[in-house]
Amino acid sequence: MLAVLVIGLILVRMFENEFFYDPLLSYFKSNYSNNPFPEINSFKLVGNIAFRFLLNTIISLGILWIVFKDKEILKLAFFLFGILFCVLMIAFSYLLFYSNSDSFLPLFYVRRFLIQPILLLVLLPAFYFQKKRY
Repeated sequence: MLAVLVIGLILVRMFENEFFYDPLLSYFKSNYSNNPFPEINSFKLVGNIAFRFLLNTIISLGILWIVFKDKEILKLAFFLFGILFCVLMIAFSYLLFYSNSDSFLPLFYVRRFLIQPILLLVLLPAFYFQKKRY
C-alpha cells in the first residue's frame, strides 16, 4: 500500500500539466525574468492549487498512517497541513492578486510549497526520530 501511495504522489507530479490548470508551471520553467507575466484565470489557478494541495495531503496522510499507525501522529500531521495550507494560501493569494513587484520569486516559492509534498519530507524523519526517542 505504501508503494501505491508513493506512486500516487509521483503521478500527481508527472501529470501536473494534464490534470491541473497552472500557467505558472511553464512560466517559471522558462526565462521568466525576461518574459511578461502570463495571462491567468486567478480564481481557477487558486482552486487548482488548492485541489493539488488536497490530493498531496490525502496521499501524505495515508503514507504517515501506513508508516506509523498512530492516530496522534495523524492528528498532528492533519493540523500542521491545515495550518500550512491556510498560511500559504493567504500568502499566495496576496502575492497573486496584490503584488505589483517585478520579482515573482516569492510567488514561485510559496506556490512550490503548496504544490509539492514538502511537508511530508519534513514530517517523516521528524516523527521517526520522535518515535525512536520515546
